[in-house]
Amino acid sequence: MTDAPQPPHAPHATPRILAVIPARGGSKGLPGKNIRPMWGLPLIVHSVRAAALTPEVTRCIVTTDSDEIAGVVREHGGEAPFLRPAELAADDTPMAPVVRHALEWAEHDEGSAYDAVLLLDPTSPARVPDQLAEAARRLTDTPALDGVISVSEPTFNPVWVGVRPDAGRDGALGRYFDAGTGVTRRQDVDRFLRINGNFYLWRADFVRRLEASWFDEGTHAGLEIPEAQAFSIDDEYEFRLIEALIGAGLIRLPWLDTVAATEETVR
Repeated sequence: MTDAPQPPHAPHATPRILAVIPARGGSKGLPGKNIRPMWGLPLIVHSVRAAALTPEVTRCIVTTDSDEIAGVVREHGGEAPFLRPAELAADDTPMAPVVRHALEWAEHDEGSAYDAVLLLDPTSPARVPDQLAEAARRLTDTPALDGVISVSEPTFNPVWVGVRPDAGRDGALGRYFDAGTGVTRRQDVDRFLRINGNFYLWRADFVRRLEASWFDEGTHAGLEIPEAQAFSIDDEYEFRLIEALIGAGLIRLPWLDTVAATEETVR
C-alpha cells in the first residue's frame, strides 16, 4: 500500500461515511447464519440494503474471511472487495482492528479520506435508513462527539429486577444494582437504556486511534430505537423470533417491499 491519504483540511460539505459490515464465516452458535435466508434475502443482505437506502452513506463494504459470504453479497449487488486477513478473522479478534482495516483499505482504494464509519452487524438486521440518517445528522451537528450509537429501553428494568446469588449468604439472592435498594415499584426507578448493537457510527479519526474499548475511549451520544429492533441473532430462537416479528408487521424493513414486488412480478 502507498502512504495513507491525508484527511481534508476542511470538513466536507457532505460528510463521507463508509458503512462496514463485518461477517466471519465461522459462526458456532448458528452455523451459516450470515447467509441464511430470512424473508427472501440472505441475512447479511438486509444490512447491505439498509446502507444502500441511506443517502448519507457514501460507500458500503463487507469485510469477511469467507469466499462464500463474499459471493452471496456480490450476487445481491453488495461490495465485498477483499478477504479479511487471517489474523483479523479469529474467534477472539476485537472489532476495532477489523473496522480500522476496512477503513484503511477503502481510503487507499479511493485515494480519499472518510469522515465517519458506520458499523452494521449483519446479525442485527432490523434497522431502518431513517435511523441511520438521524445518527449521521447528530454526529455532524455535534463536533464534541466521537460517535452516535443505537440504544433502547428493554422490556424490563434491571435496576428494579436484577438479582444475583450472594455467596456470603449461602447463595441467597441479593440485588445486582444498589440503586434498586428500597424500591418497591418499577415506576419509581429511572429509565434504563441499553447499548443494543443495531449500529455504531464513529468519526473516522476516532476509529484510527481506537485501541480496544470504544465506550471507554470516546464520547458518544445514544440514538434511541424501539426495543423490537434492538436485538442480535445468535441462535435459532432469535432467528425465528425476528422472522415472526417481521411477519406480524411489528418490524417493517422498507427494502422488503421491493422484494415482494419483484416476487409478484415473477408470478
